[in-house]
Amino acid sequence: MRDAALAPMEISIEARGLTLPALLECPEDASGWVIFAHGSGSSRLSPRNHRVARALNRAGLGTLLFDLLTLEESEDRERVFDIGLLTERLHDATAWLYANHVLRHQGVGYFGASTGAAAALRAAAEPWARISGVISRGGRADLARADLERVSCPALLIVGENDDWLLETSKRMLPLLSRGELMVIPGATHLFEEPGALDLVQKISAYFFLKNLGARVRQTRYATG
Repeated sequence: MRDAALAPMEISIEARGLTLPALLECPEDASGWVIFAHGSGSSRLSPRNHRVARALNRAGLGTLLFDLLTLEESEDRERVFDIGLLTERLHDATAWLYANHVLRHQGVGYFGASTGAAAALRAAAEPWARISGVISRGGRADLARADLERVSCPALLIVGENDDWLLETSKRMLPLLSRGELMVIPGATHLFEEPGALDLVQKISAYFFLKNLGARVRQTRYATG
């Protein structure tokens, strides 16, 4: 196991004939894993996702950030919004993680942003993936609308208070999730760039995953009140 203070390990994931670059971080005695699905125009190097991932590492969770698309594919707008394709890639990464790192006692969750959140919700709807919890940060749950009723695990939609269109859209999608919750970040816009906004996302995310991935021993350290 790697220490959370170290830089993530650069690896590659094979996905249906493609090699996708990824970053893996596994703290010592990791009690669960979170796979990140970035949104349109982003990648495994997303600074916002990296900040959340480091917070999860400090909480004792392993993280996997990977590119859902190749560089060439990411320049094609049709591919960027092809939720079916993004979901397939996320399933490939999930299968890879189960085969190489997940132990019996460890739960697996998804953290999705923008279009990646739609892929995370759709991927979580498949029982074989055995996903214990999904977070959507500023995510397009509406792009996975047809699959939301099949998501049986806890799902948390995190939206900025001033992200008007997405907030209203998320409120409409929420009743379709059997175990869904909506968390509104005060004063935040779509990218959570306001002071303290992303810090609150980190705390909420750590608490959510510690609670739902079976990592209950440390959860009280990250409660948000």
